[in-house]
Amino acid sequence: MTTAQQESTIPTGTWRSDPVHSTAEFSVRHAVGTFRGGFREFEAVLDGAGEPKLTGHVPVDSVQVKEENLEAHLLSPEFFDRDQTPVIAFESKSVARDDNELIVEGELTVRGVPKPVVARGTITDPIPGPDGNDRFGVELQAVVDRHDYGIDWNMDLPNGSKILGDEVTLSVHLELVKAS
Repeated sequence: MTTAQQESTIPTGTWRSDPVHSTAEFSVRHAVGTFRGGFREFEAVLDGAGEPKLTGHVPVDSVQVKEENLEAHLLSPEFFDRDQTPVIAFESKSVARDDNELIVEGELTVRGVPKPVVARGTITDPIPGPDGNDRFGVELQAVVDRHDYGIDWNMDLPNGSKILGDEVTLSVHLELVKAS
């Protein structure tokens, strides 16, 4: 394969996220700053056979923030509603690569509500890992409106503005390992 061909293709085969070297995170405006959180557990799988497909599943109860009480609030019906919808899921409709840029269009389901989303980011070429398994990197970001998923909680500040912004930035940083 020539370098030009390699720079426009998705690696073939099945690849799974390395849980130690991968992260799934979110951020949202909070008052005058940015609130960040993530998930302790998730799985992403890229099937590069034929038309590439990227899928991901996140157990809602693995949400991780710096304050334990806030984790409980995020698991409540006001946010992720863990008891009714215990999983956040993503399934791509298209995966396209141009050089090191990656564009993934798909459907994100949060609180049981599926919505189209476009994520953009970077991709590296596979290299042999220290364990003998090939691996490559993917970093993607997408911005969604939390109200599209029924996450409407907010609080008025004394000046009349809201404590939370509407737009949430979703970020995944994946080290994908060739499945054996």
